[in-house]
Amino acid sequence: MQRFKITHTTTYQYEASVSLCYNEGQLLPRSCDLPLFHQQCLAATLKAEPNWDDQRERLDFFGNRVTYFTLRQPHEKMALTAFSEVVVTPTFATGTSSDFILAQLSSQVGHLTWEEAAARLHEIGNADSDEQLMDAQQFVLPSPFVTIFPEVRDFAQPSFPPQLPLIEAVAGLMQRIYHEFDFVAGTTTIATPLLEILEKRKGVCQDFAHLMLACLRSQGLAARYMSGYIETLPAPGKEKLTGTDASHAWCAIFVPGLGWVDFDPTNNLIPQEQHVVLGWGRDFSDVTPLKGFFFGDGRHTLSVAVDMQRVA
Repeated sequence: MQRFKITHTTTYQYEASVSLCYNEGQLLPRSCDLPLFHQQCLAATLKAEPNWDDQRERLDFFGNRVTYFTLRQPHEKMALTAFSEVVVTPTFATGTSSDFILAQLSSQVGHLTWEEAAARLHEIGNADSDEQLMDAQQFVLPSPFVTIFPEVRDFAQPSFPPQLPLIEAVAGLMQRIYHEFDFVAGTTTIATPLLEILEKRKGVCQDFAHLMLACLRSQGLAARYMSGYIETLPAPGKEKLTGTDASHAWCAIFVPGLGWVDFDPTNNLIPQEQHVVLGWGRDFSDVTPLKGFFFGDGRHTLSVAVDMQRVA
């Protein structure tokens, strides 16, 4: 079990004074119980500078916590800080290798092939279709940032030969993305299309998550986008610096009979106690950390700092 105190600050600096802005943030972690870990959100608050004039919270379609707020006063800088405290309890002991976890998952579902898993998702409407299976079907479809191009299907195909067990196929796809693509910060934006990611073979975590989602969905499987944080550990003998942790994105695959199993293609690992979930959806558009618009002239700069502190 690991307990974290998390501080996430997003700062907008404007060239000229802004008279009004409307914002929506998804920065409050949710509690969830997944096959690989249980997460409990003990506390979560938001603070805006300058202080907001209007604020309210709701749950979205996926059960994520969404905060809406407005600033109706002139300002040249807006900072939104999320303070949260969560406990993450992994199913397997701390330090358990991803290979061991994959082997255990495979033993739990038996020789469930990827074709059988996809077929189950298309049996919706039968008397034996459970609620979880019916909910998963929406994650088979394309979404705003996950278009299933022929090139994506061609890239995915080698990972899905006939009758390969589902867990083995998904793990192989994750490993291919990790080894064949380079993580290069600043080379892409959220608007960079998947075909460009495939061509240039580089990007960041949200790119790799979207690519893996597209590959899985191209094979008729249900996969969802996971938004949250990942704890970064300093090199041996080095002190951890404040604000060096990161927002992160990974994906989860629906395994009939087991539930949603997380895979992190950016780091080629199975998420455990170092991942904290903010929310999930079809892709980034469903769980954008902060979005909105403002009335004013000139450009603006954006900076983000995340700090995850382990609590004894």
